[in-house]
Amino acid sequence: QLRIVESGGGLVQPGGSLRLSCAVTGFSLDNYAIGWFRQAPGKEREGVSCIGNGGSVTNSADSLKGRFTISRDKAKNTAYLQIDVLKPEDTAVYYCAASYGTLCPPHFGFYDYDYWGQGTQVTVSS
Repeated sequence: QLRIVESGGGLVQPGGSLRLSCAVTGFSLDNYAIGWFRQAPGKEREGVSCIGNGGSVTNSADSLKGRFTISRDKAKNTAYLQIDVLKPEDTAVYYCAASYGTLCPPHFGFYDYDYWGQGTQVTVSS
């Protein structure tokens, strides 16, 4: 059964860090690019970061580059999103998605991703 399961979210104080995990079962990530998206309350889902099959990284915005770090472990069939110096505006449900192919799809197009997880909630509050 094909599944993507995100984990690692939770309640964290501003300035804290989290590492989100994206565990895949039922297919190999070797042929997929992995993207992280987030959706804040009342807002549209937006792309955060993507890592291609060969390790190339695309971030949706330069403002995220220093605090968000995407990585993947092919042996564990898992991808990660490290978020540092968390801010209240980072509060959102974070989703992981897989796109077949070597490179990340352009512009974080939702329809370019084949499989999605159910999301993990990240809440940043004091």
